[in-house]
Amino acid sequence: MTIDELREKSMKLPLTPGVYIMKNRSGEIIYIGKAKALKNRVSQYFGSDRNHPEKVRQMVRNVFEFEYILCESEFEALVLECSLIKLHKPKYNILLKDDKGYSYIRISNDEWRVISFEMQKKDDGAEYLGPYMSAWYARNAVDEAKKIFMLPSCNKKFPVDSEKCRPCLNYHIKQCSAPCSGKISMKEYNENVSAAVEFLKKGGSDTIKIMTDKMNRAAENLEFELAAKLRDRIKAIEKITEKQKVIATGVGEQDVIALMTEGDDACFSVIRFSDGRLYDKEDFLIKDFGENTDKPSARSEFIMRYYEIRENIPPVIVLDGEIEDEEILIKRLSEIRGKSVKFSYPKKGERHDMLEMCRKNAAEKLAQSRGHLGHELSALDELASLLGLKKIPVFIESYDISNLMGTENVAGMVVFKNGRPFKESYRKFKIKGFVGQDDYASMHEVLTRRFEEYMKDKDSGKGFGQLPDLILLDGGKGQVSAVRPVLEKFGLDIPLFGMVKDGSHRTRAITDEGREISITSKRQAFTLVSNIQDEVHRFAIGYHRQARNKKAFSSSLTEIDGIGIERAKALLSYFKTIKRIKEAEIEELMQVKGMNRPSAEAVYNYYHDKD
Repeated sequence: MTIDELREKSMKLPLTPGVYIMKNRSGEIIYIGKAKALKNRVSQYFGSDRNHPEKVRQMVRNVFEFEYILCESEFEALVLECSLIKLHKPKYNILLKDDKGYSYIRISNDEWRVISFEMQKKDDGAEYLGPYMSAWYARNAVDEAKKIFMLPSCNKKFPVDSEKCRPCLNYHIKQCSAPCSGKISMKEYNENVSAAVEFLKKGGSDTIKIMTDKMNRAAENLEFELAAKLRDRIKAIEKITEKQKVIATGVGEQDVIALMTEGDDACFSVIRFSDGRLYDKEDFLIKDFGENTDKPSARSEFIMRYYEIRENIPPVIVLDGEIEDEEILIKRLSEIRGKSVKFSYPKKGERHDMLEMCRKNAAEKLAQSRGHLGHELSALDELASLLGLKKIPVFIESYDISNLMGTENVAGMVVFKNGRPFKESYRKFKIKGFVGQDDYASMHEVLTRRFEEYMKDKDSGKGFGQLPDLILLDGGKGQVSAVRPVLEKFGLDIPLFGMVKDGSHRTRAITDEGREISITSKRQAFTLVSNIQDEVHRFAIGYHRQARNKKAFSSSLTEIDGIGIERAKALLSYFKTIKRIKEAEIEELMQVKGMNRPSAEAVYNYYHDKD
């Protein structure tokens, strides 16, 4: 079918709940969705694609036919949609790979026993603890046990490598007993391994009780060396426990889910808590997500896909933003769990802190996948949230005006891409429309010229042909008001704000025409905006000084008849200073490259006539 035929068919659908199934020319199912009103939802695909994300445009281009199933309610449609997606795994639905296998902790049966993390249980005579659903938890448990009980984390084999080398740094910071250097006997080493296994089996609190009893008995029996060793281990366990409490105190059983997007890519991060402790974290990178994708809808789809591949659903799911169809999602998840489930959208408190940690984790994973740093993406996300932007401002342009009492009026434009200076896109402007000092008129002229160039180059998408995601002006409401008509004139919908400084010339707020937004409490956004404001100021001032110097240069040598820029440069290069040029004789002036007798006489006469 053609798009027109598909649109005509969709307009005949009923206004009732149901599931729609998109197929390509080969009859393969490429997308499955649910709708509260089939006609309204399906017809949107085959109308204007102006507001569709690129992923949806691609899907629609591949649709040849669609089918639908009527349902009694939207909830019934959700259940059917989940079942069909799980069965057919359509290309354009969010599909999450269930790569969660069981993991184990292995204790070898060698003379010098070794504790290690393993993904599979083998029939090799070793002792295995587990299985564990979370590989992250098992791996971290092994690392903690090795540090507490000073077990080596290297790949050396004992006793083959015993007494063959000097101890490494881990020995000196008391995280290894250095069997490689003969610092510990095999008997004592294996006792430490047994204590570590006990810790892994029983956990920190029970192990502390057992060790405390042993420490007290050792002290009573005057075994002070043993008592001191047990005391140190207790402190090490308490230190690990305290570190865990910092990120998990009082949060109970809950999952925290955050979404981070950049360009056409996205990352969902999930951090899971149980018994007041973080026990698992997962990240899902989604390519071709589409920067215009509806986030509430995407979160809803992710939540359903995620809990289809996980055994346990917590009573509380903490989210970083709105979701679509919240009531029916709660009903479905509560039905699967057998108990009530609720969503939480914290704005402050400990849950909000956990959410921020999850967002930073998502930012880091997404940034790594795109080849830059996570803190830069976090800063951009924080700035977007602060300013109420629809998407992260990957491409930011900033402008500043510089002059001295209205003379040499210039402007600088700097660009920050992915939170970093993008110097190849920096531009300089010399104010041409008037003489004198008027920062508002200057800013209006500069932005007008910038977007006139955009209209010429927009088909290329390069240089001035690329539109920024955000414009920041060095100045307050006046500068913003001067530039707003420029955007309206060219029909551009670009977020526009001014950067306001305090009395000490430091960034303190961002402003539009009606309000000031304090950024001092948002550390990452504050640092980013401060860097942008300092950079654009530096660049504009530098250009102004360059223009001033050029004028001072041209006001002397280049005023002489027959002396242009090149001859002036050659004279200064040869004589170094104006004073020496003034003192030079005609024959000496003629020695300079590019000079002849008439020009040398012109220079000599210019300075000597003035004397």
